[in-house]
Amino acid sequence: MPIRIPDQLPARDILVREGVMVMDDTTALRQDIRPLQIGLLNLMPNKIKTETQIARLVGSTPLQVELTLVRVGGHQPKNTPEEHLISFYHTWEEVKHRKFDGFIITGAPIETLPFEEVTYWDELKRILDWTETNVHSTFNICWGAMAAIWHFHGVPKYTLPKKAFGVYRHRNLAPASPYLAGFSDDFQISVSRWTEVRREDIRPEMGLEILMESPETGLCLISEKKCNRLYIFNHVEYDSTTLAEEYFRDVANGTPIDIPVNYFPDDDPEKTPLNRWRSHAFLLFGNWINQVYQTTPYDLAEIGKDRGNG
Repeated sequence: MPIRIPDQLPARDILVREGVMVMDDTTALRQDIRPLQIGLLNLMPNKIKTETQIARLVGSTPLQVELTLVRVGGHQPKNTPEEHLISFYHTWEEVKHRKFDGFIITGAPIETLPFEEVTYWDELKRILDWTETNVHSTFNICWGAMAAIWHFHGVPKYTLPKKAFGVYRHRNLAPASPYLAGFSDDFQISVSRWTEVRREDIRPEMGLEILMESPETGLCLISEKKCNRLYIFNHVEYDSTTLAEEYFRDVANGTPIDIPVNYFPDDDPEKTPLNRWRSHAFLLFGNWINQVYQTTPYDLAEIGKDRGNG
């Protein structure tokens, strides 16, 4: 089944051109099934680009998905037109009465700041607590994952001496995990971050399972079975050109930055980069959506009750 998003959302035309099935409201209402309710808390400054990346992956499964775009209310993004936010986004305060089968929290370009210095940290803490009662499964990405694992488990982030930047080989540490069904033993993933979470801070009593790791850039994907949470510290959702855009932006701004590892052919920024992570991005999100579908209650009102908070 296709993904259901607003007709005028810029991502719609892009996804249609790529062959992703997109459903209009009339068609959705004719189908006698309950679509999965997936929320996307988009913390990135360029929301249009990020919502397209996520919608592409969420819309690739055989299930009908209704995507709700969410933003924090206490922060005004600088790189997204106000009319786009008004037309397509809800603040969290506007949707906090709802229940969601799945909820995605993106990264944000603020990772070197202490969490407590982020302007919307208090609101994000309330959102994270809300996911325990109103969301069946949460998928936290990059800074969003670091924020969530710090909030729930006190696992710190550490600033790196230089940016982990490029396409790195990763190991499949849990082939039996439903999230890694169909994954190769090793594979490549796009990495772009100034901080890291370390294996030695993941203690057995936390109930966390390390699923993916890179010999060069460390932890990548962690699952938390009890609360149906995923924490991914790298960027499977990135477009083919995203690392190039970040590289050229930093060069133009005079920010010290190395050429992304294993990305440009022959390390030549004039050559078109090859995407080596796309297939595993679709596979990971497809596996997550399938797990949500297999385990979420049919009645949305039942979400959260099995955790004793309903």
